[in-house]
Amino acid sequence: MSYFLPHLTNGWQVDQAILSEEDRVVVIRFGHDWDMQCMQMDETLYRIAERVKNFAVIYLVDITEVPDFNTMYELFDPCTVMFFFRNKHIMIDLGTGNNNKVNWPITEEQEVIDLIELVFRGARKGKGLVTSLKDYSTKYKY
Repeated sequence: MSYFLPHLTNGWQVDQAILSEEDRVVVIRFGHDWDMQCMQMDETLYRIAERVKNFAVIYLVDITEVPDFNTMYELFDPCTVMFFFRNKHIMIDLGTGNNNKVNWPITEEQEVIDLIELVFRGARKGKGLVTSLKDYSTKYKY
């Protein structure tokens, strides 16, 4: 489903996407279209894109094609989702210890909508860090 969502193919496009959006959250999935985890996340993002279009815009970035942000945002995971609002990175506390990004696929549509809405509401209030209603710390047992 990644071919249905807009791709950003260079660093300038990523910067412009983050800079130019004034009223909506910019959701960027960093990863590879061929990666299984990214495919799962892309499927979920595609299914919710129409429902969140009033308060969020979704883009995909291939981290091999656009390596500019790999070091800056520590993009070492196969699939990473980050949120931006008015040129500011919005962090989200998921209970995992990494507040910068979501680095696993979420297949539940409502879960992703809730996260985006949480980021949108917090960011509109000027918060740089929002706390998730759900604790993901016990999601994966090691």
